[in-house]
Amino acid sequence: MDNQPRLKIKYREAVCPYLKDKFKYKSVMQIPVITKIKLNMGVGESIKDSKLLDAAVEELTIISGQKPAISKAKRSVSNFKLRKGMKIGTHVTLRNAIMYEFLDRLIEISIPRIRDFQGMPVESFDGRGNYNFGIKEQTVFPEIKFDNVIRANGLNVTIATTAKTDEEAYELLKAIGFPFKKTKTEDK
Repeated sequence: MDNQPRLKIKYREAVCPYLKDKFKYKSVMQIPVITKIKLNMGVGESIKDSKLLDAAVEELTIISGQKPAISKAKRSVSNFKLRKGMKIGTHVTLRNAIMYEFLDRLIEISIPRIRDFQGMPVESFDGRGNYNFGIKEQTVFPEIKFDNVIRANGLNVTIATTAKTDEEAYELLKAIGFPFKKTKTEDK
């Protein structure tokens, strides 16, 4: 039991009772939980220079703490000089303790380092309780040394939950401490 991620303990002790009370769940099994976090880094320029893909794999390994898989093109696109099977990106799926550790670092350290940060957009839910957002540069993560970066790459983050609605997912992430933009009703 000890040595669990701080965010998992917060979820169990504070977020679960809050969500059960707010949505009047009859069973603890109905309370939404974060199931996985998927990180994607597209490197289209790797068609011309394969070192960019190697650097992206290394950076995503440092950010996530897990070795990412390499994405390949599913079909050929002549306008982009892309052939089926070419390596064009990298992705990794985080679960359990590694997921909670990453989310904790993301919320507490990395997101506040985003330049001109006003909060994460509330509109980025997909209708099924999952949340997607992009990070423009991988340098917001303190693990990445700015001097070693070959090229600034964007990063897509998907947080998958068991929530049935976007409202439930929003309340789950907000209770965990996710920094959303203030809505007009919250300002009053």
